[in-house]
Amino acid sequence: MLTGLQIQKLLPRTNCKECGSNTCLAFAMKLAAKKADLSLCPYASEEAKRVLGAASEPPVRCIGLGKDRSLRVGGETVLYRHDKTFVNRTAIGVNISDTDDAAAIRETLDRVCGYVLERVGETMLVDMVSVTNQGGDPAAFASLCARTLEAAGRPLVIRSADPAALVAAARAVEGSHSVLASATEETAGPLSEAAGQYGHVLAVTAPDLNALVSLAGRLKEKGMNDLILHFQAHSLAERFQTNTIARRAALRENFRPLGFPTLTFVPQADLLEETVLAVSEISKYGGICILPSFDAAQLASLMTLRLNIFTDPQKPIQVEPRVYEIGDPGPDSPVFVTTNFSLTYFIVSGEIENCSISAWLVVPECEGMSVLTAWAAGKFTGGTVGKFVREIGLEKTVSSREIIIPGYAAQISGELEESLPGWKVTVGPQEAADLEGFMKARAGTR
Repeated sequence: MLTGLQIQKLLPRTNCKECGSNTCLAFAMKLAAKKADLSLCPYASEEAKRVLGAASEPPVRCIGLGKDRSLRVGGETVLYRHDKTFVNRTAIGVNISDTDDAAAIRETLDRVCGYVLERVGETMLVDMVSVTNQGGDPAAFASLCARTLEAAGRPLVIRSADPAALVAAARAVEGSHSVLASATEETAGPLSEAAGQYGHVLAVTAPDLNALVSLAGRLKEKGMNDLILHFQAHSLAERFQTNTIARRAALRENFRPLGFPTLTFVPQADLLEETVLAVSEISKYGGICILPSFDAAQLASLMTLRLNIFTDPQKPIQVEPRVYEIGDPGPDSPVFVTTNFSLTYFIVSGEIENCSISAWLVVPECEGMSVLTAWAAGKFTGGTVGKFVREIGLEKTVSSREIIIPGYAAQISGELEESLPGWKVTVGPQEAADLEGFMKARAGTR
């Protein structure tokens, strides 16, 4: 294992930033931590490629999907989220088949394209569409893949047991950097050529883990690095065990043949059983998880779980520090203040909406901390809140000179009044759920 300084000596040291890092040293540190690939450096020498090529690869290769490679899978460096963080979320896709009714296919694609889930400031979409070949016409299958790519506007998982159908579909969606699923020992040769020629990623499969290791290892030796592993498991327990063995081998033993993202097709079953299988994939190292059909409630549950797992535990989810409009506030609408921790913001804004009023919500920079935590850390004080209110020029927007602070931060009221001369500071309830009663009581006393 080379250190960052040792790796830097093999780099051009021009600090060109074309690799995405500000300096060659920063890029070298990423290589040492196996968070980057040497191919990102356009000026790496042959010596650097020879010495660093294998050593600098992340233990689980990061693969970009889609025309712009923006959907990333793999690239993980830890077994457990709390060790550091997981990086690239499990891609969730929905399957259609070339034997489905044309109207049913259009309906599924419309629902996939129209599905948007918002959680704590993040917008989540269905990542992929899988097209399965069950008919006997390669040309019709290829045509369906082309139409699906155009309609969905996202990478595909092209699935067929017929290599001729896969090659035809790969040609029809050339350059989309989709996934061809799945090459076997017998079909790996022509399918790897098609994947390379038409710009796709190749999924490989085998009856057991040993055979899959052998196949992936041979393809990697031939220079085929954009691979995805498709394990054949016959039960939830076997799937869970295989995923864990592969990830441990890649991370702990640096075993390259298993250092690739994975692909799983959830079989058609009872909705609860399907969801349990998908939950297992998201929780235990799944790279791509394809659902057998579209179900909005199921997607909401899976995406919320995925958001929780792939959130960096060292970095709280934050919203942008600024003044938010709740409803349609006017100059005399009430002014509230809270921190920029996403959960706090959405709870407070939601409770203000429940009051059936329009209001201004001032959200200063608090490094994503909750009210009590930010106050204890000195990030939510009368001075910092007052300075933020002055900097954003709130007095030019509102005629009211009253600001309502959280009850848990009542201690900052005096300092805030000193920081904002002419303003009245009102201490609100401690719990956001009590805002409705608080506002009704205020209205009753006026």
